[in-house]
Amino acid sequence: MTFAPDLSETLARARADLRMGVPVVLDGAAEAALVLAAETLSAARLAAVQAAGAPVLALTGRRAATLKARAYDGDVARVRLPADAPLSLVQSLADPADDLSAPMKGPLATDRDGSAELHRLALVLAKSARLLPAALVLPLADGAGFAELHRLTRIDAVAAAPHLMTLAELDHVIAAKVPLRAAQNARLHIFRPADGAEEHYAIEIGRPDRDAPVLARLHSACFTGDLLGSLKCDCGPQLNAALAQMGQEGAGVLLYLNQEGRGIGLANKMRAYALQDQGFDTVEANHRLGFEDDERDFRLGAQILEKMRIGSVRLLTNNPAKIDMMQRCGIGVTERVPLRVGENPFNADYLATKAAKSGHLF
Repeated sequence: MTFAPDLSETLARARADLRMGVPVVLDGAAEAALVLAAETLSAARLAAVQAAGAPVLALTGRRAATLKARAYDGDVARVRLPADAPLSLVQSLADPADDLSAPMKGPLATDRDGSAELHRLALVLAKSARLLPAALVLPLADGAGFAELHRLTRIDAVAAAPHLMTLAELDHVIAAKVPLRAAQNARLHIFRPADGAEEHYAIEIGRPDRDAPVLARLHSACFTGDLLGSLKCDCGPQLNAALAQMGQEGAGVLLYLNQEGRGIGLANKMRAYALQDQGFDTVEANHRLGFEDDERDFRLGAQILEKMRIGSVRLLTNNPAKIDMMQRCGIGVTERVPLRVGENPFNADYLATKAAKSGHLF
């Protein structure tokens, strides 16, 4: 028995480090690197990294396209920085907030030789920490020794790469009765992932018959829409309408998945909103930030349904991607139940973009 953290626990520690601005070490089979999240980088740590070598800024292909930087590795661009690059330059390359007011950030030179595997892994880590997908990467001759000297979290990059693509096991923690306005016979289930990420919830209305398709919805957390009543999206009305329909039918399950902002987190979602105020649509804003159209993982919903012994559903959704993922994970979708509510003048363009670019059905 060892008290040392396993790989999943080490990655959770690394995410926390990056969010606080603390570097981590990625140790691969033939190379190693020091990694710092651009968003939480300090001037002092930038100076220390520059004194130690020649770091590059890893950006996603999406962000690189906005900056007109060559992404020779396809989904990753390794941007060379001037030896005396100030913190303001690193942050402006990572964050598109001033792209329109200060568009001349280049020309940017990018690396094309050597491997980008550690850079790619650094970006996956930054995304999983709900940070901007941009990381300062400094090659190291001895990753293990550097990590031990500076007391930094060291990650086995070879083992971590496939592990980060694997969905963490969810543990059913507790369930209790929570009477709702929409349905007094409701129970709230809490599911906790083994990787230390956010918990997810299932609201069970009545006692759904597991031998028949269950009325179900996969609802992604939306602080602004669900709690504040934002008119920029249709999330709040969809949440309430789904619960109301389940209450009327006497049974159903609503999965509340903590994947705010299509999986990019609330801070990045607000960055996307700020870009929308500059005239970009929701997909364009995500791309300028360095994210894909949708970073959510709907496998979470399938795993929760399996743990609740629900094998088939009537799915309340306008999103074909949810239907596809349920079926690929072995959950039968016998019917798509449309959920068209919450349209208003403030979200008309947003809904049109979802239909045109993300394939939503209305």
